[in-house]
Amino acid sequence: MKSKSLAAALVCLCVLALPATASAKEFILTSVKPNTLVLVDAAARKVERSYALAGDGSPLGIVTSPDGKIAYVVTNHWGSLIGIDLDSGQEVFHADFSHDDLRVRNMFGLEISPDGKELFVMQSPVRLGQGEYEVKDVGIAVYGTDAGLKATPRRVLPVPRRTTNLLISPDGKRLYAVGWDVLTLDPADGKVLKVDKVLNWDRPDQAPPDLFGVWIQYEQAGIFANPYYTTRAGADPKDPAAARTGMLVLDLATGKFTMSEFEDTSAIMFSSVVNPVRRNEAFSIYNTLTKTDIESNRLIKRVTLPHTNYCLNISGDGKEVYTAGTMGDIGIYSSETLERIGQIDLPGGNDMAGSWIRMVQR
Repeated sequence: MKSKSLAAALVCLCVLALPATASAKEFILTSVKPNTLVLVDAAARKVERSYALAGDGSPLGIVTSPDGKIAYVVTNHWGSLIGIDLDSGQEVFHADFSHDDLRVRNMFGLEISPDGKELFVMQSPVRLGQGEYEVKDVGIAVYGTDAGLKATPRRVLPVPRRTTNLLISPDGKRLYAVGWDVLTLDPADGKVLKVDKVLNWDRPDQAPPDLFGVWIQYEQAGIFANPYYTTRAGADPKDPAAARTGMLVLDLATGKFTMSEFEDTSAIMFSSVVNPVRRNEAFSIYNTLTKTDIESNRLIKRVTLPHTNYCLNISGDGKEVYTAGTMGDIGIYSSETLERIGQIDLPGGNDMAGSWIRMVQR
């Protein structure tokens, strides 16, 4: 009897020792007009809950706390950042960017530290004069997530104009700023630790690349990937091989950075996501859904979409790709075959416009 009791006790202890995330479900977070955050149960193929956001306009950037409880959303015509408790629906954080005679807007860049204590917000200020606007220096405003409903920045990190996206390493020690180049910054003071050249690359046989990196969806694989376009110097514009499409790939954990072309340009792609299971696979989107091998730099497959999509994400098991942005539905595709296997209609059929799509474990 003693041995049976001991065995039972050990089983109980093992169960209690299992991480809390073992029972977590996977959800999709995006937004629709007018000013509504949407939580979607990916497996059930249904909208779990909608949240009416304070302010006007169409929401844009979305990041979540590490525990999946708080969603931070850029709203109010890109002039405010608010935090919503996804369980209660209550607003728990609010930062208005404009103050005094400065009108300040967020242009895409938004990130949260891995410990959930700080928010990094790209800001572009303009001083409003009597008959003119005075353009001021841009910067990354850093807010404490514990700042409540009247949050102000703890500090502002200097960055070059045209910085679009912000990404942070899993250990929180490096903040990547994506712009004409990819800068690796110290998130404490903004010191530049490394520069990976993009528009300023040293390739005399190719034109500077065109990169439209304004969506982030790296959370599953820990890799930021984004398509770019270039042309061969001196090539005949009528030559199909004159224009080339490549993929910029940044491993957030190691800082490894690569840019490699994989095809003659035949389709436009806005954003990409990497498969967390088969990490050589990247999926890219606009009017088509494209699968590429980012290790061998080759096109694997491409299918035409029912309508334009701006962004996408992928399930944690790497089996499903979710297409989003632009319209009022999320398409579901097999990552293996690119077959469309489902659709989730969003509230009222309202469109997502340029909103991000993020995955969250809850």
